[in-house]
Amino acid sequence: MKHAFLLSITFAATALAQQQAYSGLASCQPCHAKTYARWSRTAMANVVRDVKTHPDAIIPDFSKADPAIVRFKKEDIAFVYGSKWKQRYFARAGNTFVPLGAQWDIQHAKWLPYNVKPGTDWWTAFYPEDNAHRPTLTTCDGCHSVNLDLNTGAVTEWNVGCERCHGPGAAHVKSPSKTNIVNPNTLTSKAAVDTCVQCHSQGRPKTPQVAGKAYDFPHGYAPGKNLADFWALEEHKAGETTFTHFADGTAHKNRMQGNDFVQSVMYSKGVTCTACHDPHGTDYNADTLKPGQAVCLTCHGPNSPNGPHTATLEAHSRHKAGSPGNDCLACHMPKIEQTTPDDFVRAHTFKFIGPEMTEKYQIPNACTSCHKDKAIAWAKENLK
Repeated sequence: MKHAFLLSITFAATALAQQQAYSGLASCQPCHAKTYARWSRTAMANVVRDVKTHPDAIIPDFSKADPAIVRFKKEDIAFVYGSKWKQRYFARAGNTFVPLGAQWDIQHAKWLPYNVKPGTDWWTAFYPEDNAHRPTLTTCDGCHSVNLDLNTGAVTEWNVGCERCHGPGAAHVKSPSKTNIVNPNTLTSKAAVDTCVQCHSQGRPKTPQVAGKAYDFPHGYAPGKNLADFWALEEHKAGETTFTHFADGTAHKNRMQGNDFVQSVMYSKGVTCTACHDPHGTDYNADTLKPGQAVCLTCHGPNSPNGPHTATLEAHSRHKAGSPGNDCLACHMPKIEQTTPDDFVRAHTFKFIGPEMTEKYQIPNACTSCHKDKAIAWAKENLK
């Protein structure tokens, strides 16, 4: 009887191990070929690239690099990160990588220094200021890979692969079923959003030092689990501008879509990220389901109970049809969150930030962000 009991425990443990085993994205391709093909063209599929296999991934011409900023050689680069706004460079250091001291501003085609200053991100208190002593194993790799081994630095694969959002897939590959793979679209709205917020947010792990190391990602989280058990979003104080937030709680730092979104009315009503975006890739910017404003109009057409409560968009926006000011995104998703000194991404709180907030708290507002030649007083008067 005891032997049978031990066997049942062994079988259960084996089944659990198989269920939690990772298979790699190549095993997903045969059954999901079309989805795989779309995903393979996305930024998430290509955010980290090995220059040995992708030498064309390096965007700038190193023969023309600014020696005052770029103090490393092209040959020093093992990995590149990014291809849309900025590109950063990493050198191999044992079982991990370290960031090199310059980044390429893609939008403006110029070199910028790259070093996170002490007293900015929370984790800087745990590392020297020198980039050479800031391993990506603890500061970056948790979001830029699948199944990171914190001891060896090994990964199932780099980039945001299938199992980053769907969980371990070995059991599903062996016996395909809806019951042995995570589909974020079948989770509760909160758990579905957690899948994206795990990486699209600024926060701190609930146990910031694991084995004496500070991890800047939700160590231990997997899709389907409660993210709040592992990750605490950066807090903000009303009326106070911090490294991460404007005084009203809107983010001003990049990669904080999650921090914004969980404050929104849409989140409280159960809307999820995939109501607007398809992480498997689309033909539109930011992988939206439709072009820009068309996504908004899916739920917010004229006379919609969700608003605007006007017969036309022009009546709501007070701007002519086809003008930038009649675009939902211009007022409700202004580009005010910095990714490089001169590049900004859209806020995701969806609230209108008026000129009085600029006057009171120095938060960029939607009006003078477009009408750059106008004063705050002009914007306040026109809003009347």
